[in-house]
Amino acid sequence: METSTECARPDLTLDPQRVVETIAKLQKRITERFPSAGLGAVCGELLAVAGESSARAQRIARRHVLLRLGLFALSAGGVGLLAWVLSQLDFSRTAADSVYTVFQGIEAVANLVVLTGGTLLFMITIEQRLKRRRALAALHELRAIVHVIDMHQLTKDPTTAVIVGGKTLSSPARTLTPYELSRYLDYCSEMMSLTSKVAVLFAQSLPDPVVTEAVSDIERIASGMSQKIWQKIMMLDSAIRQAPTSAHRPPASADGIPPQLAEST
Repeated sequence: METSTECARPDLTLDPQRVVETIAKLQKRITERFPSAGLGAVCGELLAVAGESSARAQRIARRHVLLRLGLFALSAGGVGLLAWVLSQLDFSRTAADSVYTVFQGIEAVANLVVLTGGTLLFMITIEQRLKRRRALAALHELRAIVHVIDMHQLTKDPTTAVIVGGKTLSSPARTLTPYELSRYLDYCSEMMSLTSKVAVLFAQSLPDPVVTEAVSDIERIASGMSQKIWQKIMMLDSAIRQAPTSAHRPPASADGIPPQLAEST
């Protein structure tokens, strides 16, 4: 008895609803831990853009039936017009004409064919170009959000969280404990990753080389910034281990555990 070697494979695509839900949970985590920080507002903006991007990606994936019918009618009309023009040419007198006249007629027909073909190609690809323009406009918003997230973590220096002194009049305020700073940076890294996931929704809805390259560009930027964030987290952990105990140890609770370390992530 023959057995089937093929097995059902899961759908290896991102679920837009799951992505939106993950961003919503992340926003709650940020606002609950840092209620006065602007990072929660940025995550809220990312949540709004993610919801809009999900709807945009679904619209882009749909077929524009009316547009295709209109383009098909115009293409059929162009081909019919070309055929009518060719039918009006009188090829019976070419033998009596000079060679220059014959070549002039051939050139005119070739130009007409090329012009008609270019017009047909333009009309056939107009739907793809319209979808590409919409996708690139949405990806531009996501790229801007990535840079906004990077601006929020830019002044979060891990060494100043554990080393006292060295400030100037223009130094930003350092109000976060080492544990809070670690969580803040981790939230930024998560937002970077989720922004890339939102961008991927357009790549899987529109398999266009230009859109795919734009999505890959956002992923490369987000990945590079996320690596810098994790370097800061590692530097913070190293600074906590190497700094003098009196410089960074917070007040201990009754059981001897610092209160911020007793919190859950």
